[in-house]
Amino acid sequence: MPTHFAEPVQDGEDSHVAAVAPSPTEAPRLAEHAAQAGRLAYSVQEAADLLGINYFSVYRLVQRGKLKACRALRGKLLVPRSELLKLLKTE
Repeated sequence: MPTHFAEPVQDGEDSHVAAVAPSPTEAPRLAEHAAQAGRLAYSVQEAADLLGINYFSVYRLVQRGKLKACRALRGKLLVPRSELLKLLKTE
C-alpha cells in the first residue's frame, strides 16, 4: 500500500479557488471577446473564465438571482452575454 498521496497537477493557467467580485475593467474585455466570437450565450465554465471567478461561483450567482441563466438541451445552463454585461455594470 502506498504511504503517500499524489500531489495535484497544476496546468499553466491560474486555478481559481475563491470567488472574487469582477472588476469594472472586465466589461470592455468581455464585450470585445463577445463581439469577436459573435456568441449570444456562454456555458457556466466559459462565463466563469470571462469573469475571472470559479465556475461554482457562477452557479451561486444564478441561485441567488443575481445572474439569469437558461437551460439548454440536456439541462446545460447557458448564461446570456447581456446578463454578464449587466452583472459587470452593477458590481
